[in-house]
Amino acid sequence: MLREEPQFARLFIGQSLSVLGDRVSFVAVPFAVLSVGGSASDVGAVAAAGLVPMLLFALVGGVWADRFRRHRIMLVSDAVRCAVQGLAALLLLTGVAAVPHLVLLMIVFGTADAFFMPASTGLMPLVVAPERLREANALRGFVQSAGLVLGPALASGLVVLAGPGGALALDAVTFAVSAVFLARLRPRSTAADAPGHGAGTAFLGELRAGWAQVRSRTWVWSGMAAMAVYHVVVLPSVFVLGPVLADQEWGGATSWSVITAGFGIGSVIGDVCAYRLTARRPMVLAAAALAVASCQAIVIGSGAPVALIAVLEAVTGVAVSLFFVTWETALQTHVPEAALSRVSSYDFLLSAGLMPLGLALVGPVSDALGVRPTLYGMTAIAVPATLALLCVPAVRRLPAKASPVTAADGSAGGGVQLAPEAGLP
Repeated sequence: MLREEPQFARLFIGQSLSVLGDRVSFVAVPFAVLSVGGSASDVGAVAAAGLVPMLLFALVGGVWADRFRRHRIMLVSDAVRCAVQGLAALLLLTGVAAVPHLVLLMIVFGTADAFFMPASTGLMPLVVAPERLREANALRGFVQSAGLVLGPALASGLVVLAGPGGALALDAVTFAVSAVFLARLRPRSTAADAPGHGAGTAFLGELRAGWAQVRSRTWVWSGMAAMAVYHVVVLPSVFVLGPVLADQEWGGATSWSVITAGFGIGSVIGDVCAYRLTARRPMVLAAAALAVASCQAIVIGSGAPVALIAVLEAVTGVAVSLFFVTWETALQTHVPEAALSRVSSYDFLLSAGLMPLGLALVGPVSDALGVRPTLYGMTAIAVPATLALLCVPAVRRLPAKASPVTAADGSAGGGVQLAPEAGLP
């Protein structure tokens, strides 16, 4: 695969190193907040600060990624995130960091992320042949999952030896390396490369055209709604309450790293399955996987030994990988390339962009109700909501391959239109 797709190989290598740094940061940031005297609510506030910009800039990032060269947007984003993590590391290592500093830096980091993510999704069809998209997404997911295994182990050692600042310094270096590989990338040309492309085109008009692509596909907007529940209700249990329980009951960063690594091992297995598995009805598989993934909250709050929690998290990790590989491949297969970044920007807005709401609420709610009752309530809300996705006919009927002859939502036998709809540039 990597030898047959040289442009994807460059993207793959650069992003692999960046993902490792991100996984280290995933463990280090909560403990960075705690190390400067922060509370559970502060952990949630810092995490939310990195995601709030998604609400403000995701749609802008989607329009820009469909208008300009996507890999250049990603390169600038990597440079900004490198600077942010480097400064955060410096503040922590010199002992002058405070929660407000981390909040501000995460806002800048999140802004760069908001431009990176839609461009990244839209870039994949430009560096990989259409028939290799599922394999490419699975390989990318494999690296992200492997990072969950290697990253926490590396982060645990760095937090012990050099503190959270040392871990964030490594993340800064990986962003720099990723930027070097992106600078060497040569994706296929698109309409965005034509001289004068986008000139005179109204921003709001392009935004409305992207929303028309979402609205016309029932499986897309219903899938986005289910993901919104997952990101608002389930993931705060991972980002906020998991580290809090680890700090209070499980012995700190080492135990949390074991649990996170268990999830990562499951994710690796899920990506291997996604690489080899071709589902005739991909969104059925995705919906079922998302329901299993939504059990993470009750797993973390189960009160079971750390080893058993790690095993159960591995099961949810398999499901998470299957869902995201299947979902991203479906978007890249059934949504016109000219609008793909705009559609993915709505995806990020309605999922990750709404996550700050859950992150902001989970700390106060857990303070009032207790950590474990909050985790149980998260599962009681999320699992039925994700299972409801299976009740949508367009979700059950969407085929693995696109057909140019049927309706946009796949309801007339399964295919979707590949040609851009009216109003798209």
